[in-house]
Amino acid sequence: MCLAIFAQNILSDWPLIVVANRDELHVRPTDAAQPWVDAPSVLAGRDLQAGGTWLGLTTAGRIALLTNFRETGMRDDQAPSRGQLAEQYLRQEQSAQQYLQTLRQHSAPYNGFNLLVGDQSGLWYYSNRLIAAPFKVPDGVSGVSNATFNTPWPKLLRTQRSVSEHLADTQHPDPARLFEIFQDTVRAAEHELPDTGVGLDREKLLGSPFIKNERYGTRCTTIILQHRQGYALFYEKRYDAHGQAVGDSNWRVDFLANTIAAL
Repeated sequence: MCLAIFAQNILSDWPLIVVANRDELHVRPTDAAQPWVDAPSVLAGRDLQAGGTWLGLTTAGRIALLTNFRETGMRDDQAPSRGQLAEQYLRQEQSAQQYLQTLRQHSAPYNGFNLLVGDQSGLWYYSNRLIAAPFKVPDGVSGVSNATFNTPWPKLLRTQRSVSEHLADTQHPDPARLFEIFQDTVRAAEHELPDTGVGLDREKLLGSPFIKNERYGTRCTTIILQHRQGYALFYEKRYDAHGQAVGDSNWRVDFLANTIAAL
């Protein structure tokens, strides 16, 4: 993912809400979100080029979300796939905190990343571009893009504010409204843009929550709504190189029955 907002314990019936955009090259082969044949308890999209996933959920209530850390000129093409970090967490049973603490000791070979993993204890965050140890994400509406946790890039602040306003006005999150928030193509003003070394034209391109570009852009938006009664609703909407919706996947994950069913 390249932009994600997560709301914890804002609504009493919905203790965890995640909304995220995945930005990627349009030619990169990808599987839509679905239960994995080789791991039926995992619901996630799949990177068919390097393996792994950017966002997934399991019937045990485990969640993993990955974004890349933007650092111009420092990419190692021989580094292992960051998507495997999310996949490995989803496939095993180590607690979220323990997984990130262990990963911290072995994260140097990877290109820069942000990884959020969650279980019954809550969401935990780690970046291999911070000295800080993994930490538990506090309650409230937080976010991450291609910098570290809650770095106030304009598109993160805009979506964070819009999600907060929506949740303040309802007791039941509306997927249609959340999709609308994350389909925002308005670019930040030039003076608001970060300087990450990619040049002004590219900063402008990357400065909107939804990126519309024929080569690189928003490939999908994913919404996860976790209910206090032991289930989650998982919605994915996919887009083509023109920013047009071309498919969707809607699932219910029942943590009590350990099942995944199409909606």
